[in-house]
Amino acid sequence: MQKIGTVFTILFFLILSGCMLGPNFQKPEYAGPEKFRFDSTQTVQTVNLRWWELMHDSTLNILIRTALKENKDVLIAATRVEFARANIGYIKADMLPALRYNVSATVSGKSGAVSSALNAYPEFSWEIDFWGKYRRMNETARAQYLASEYAKRTVQISLITAVASTYFTILASKEQLKIAKNTLASRDSGFTIMEDKYKGGMISLMDLNQAKIQRDVAATVVPTYKRIIALNENILSVLLGKRPHKIRTGLSFNKHKYELDIPVGLPSELIERRPDVNQAEMLYKAQNAQIGVAEALRWPSIGLTGLLGGASSDLTSLNTMGLTWSAGSMIAGPLFQFGKNKRRVEMARQNAKMALLQYEKTVQQAFKDVEDALVSISTYREELAAQESRTRTAVGSEELSYIRYNEGTTTYLEVLEQQRQSFSAQLDLLSTRLNLLNSYILLYKALGGGWLSAQEEQAFLERQNKTARQVDNK
Repeated sequence: MQKIGTVFTILFFLILSGCMLGPNFQKPEYAGPEKFRFDSTQTVQTVNLRWWELMHDSTLNILIRTALKENKDVLIAATRVEFARANIGYIKADMLPALRYNVSATVSGKSGAVSSALNAYPEFSWEIDFWGKYRRMNETARAQYLASEYAKRTVQISLITAVASTYFTILASKEQLKIAKNTLASRDSGFTIMEDKYKGGMISLMDLNQAKIQRDVAATVVPTYKRIIALNENILSVLLGKRPHKIRTGLSFNKHKYELDIPVGLPSELIERRPDVNQAEMLYKAQNAQIGVAEALRWPSIGLTGLLGGASSDLTSLNTMGLTWSAGSMIAGPLFQFGKNKRRVEMARQNAKMALLQYEKTVQQAFKDVEDALVSISTYREELAAQESRTRTAVGSEELSYIRYNEGTTTYLEVLEQQRQSFSAQLDLLSTRLNLLNSYILLYKALGGGWLSAQEEQAFLERQNKTARQVDNK
């Protein structure tokens, strides 16, 4: 027994001095611009982490909370997180000794003589992680777990964005439907008057037909917006994890703010906030650790085995069992496999390289998303100002054309044209307001906004402050 203790002591120190093969993970360094290209504010602000609260719409808040709780994509992502968490324990178990039991009983006979035997013993086995294979596998599992957490965050942020955008599309479409219905009602009454005038010989058939065309134009737009509303209600229902149903709305679209503060901040902060960027980094870390696993498989594995138990030559007299034990060690490794193990390492290195390139691509896409949202906000602001001016002019011109026509100073063709211009301008104005609002929503998504708890927000702010202190100390 003293020799066994000596062997375990030697192996213990071998484990402590053992190395981990493969490259250690190096966090990719930020290399990008000091400011965003289309950031007109030139200020450093912290992104609002619950940006939807800026809308001051309690109905929207309820919809987002419901979606985060019931949406199937979020539930699937949460299940993947739990799977990754379990995988850490599963991998970690391979680093520790395994203890099994073995009980066997036999009965045999020959020439009238019957013999029996009973063996019962626990069996111990342990593969020494001398080359760091299991430690690298554990590193992979932990990185994959964090990646699944960031993947869940990505799904949550995308879900919040989709719920808000779809909700405001419904609100805007309801306003457009109201304009279409009012226009149709007005043109119905106008067409009735034109019919009476035609019957009285006061106008030509051409004027009557033009009036009917404008009435029919409004009539075709009404079902269009009914369809848009219903389809978006179906989309929002699925986002909420429910079957298609009518969506209850809160404030009307015109009561919402269309312009919000732009919380851009520094480009380098984007790397910290975007969960898809963090996910890509963790996937790169997981693949990097796999290089060490592949390299460790090229070297011998060292194992220990042992058992301690009892044996009896007679099943009927268990009290006669004697103590038995054994201990041993083994070394097993590849000898000649036609370069298979070397190729495994090469494959792992290429997988890590692909993961790094995917990380860099994700970072590029993140900056593109922010720049796209910023330029959309800037240009939609200009477009909105022009649309508002166009709408005021068109509505005023429509009213003036009626006066001129009733006074006999213009033809009915001018009235119809001004009606068309006014109707189109009012619908386009709502579309531009919706586009501007959606651009803000996409900006918050692109900036990685949308923390769901005060704890998450506080952790992010603490990381920001720590980074700032490190920069100041340099």
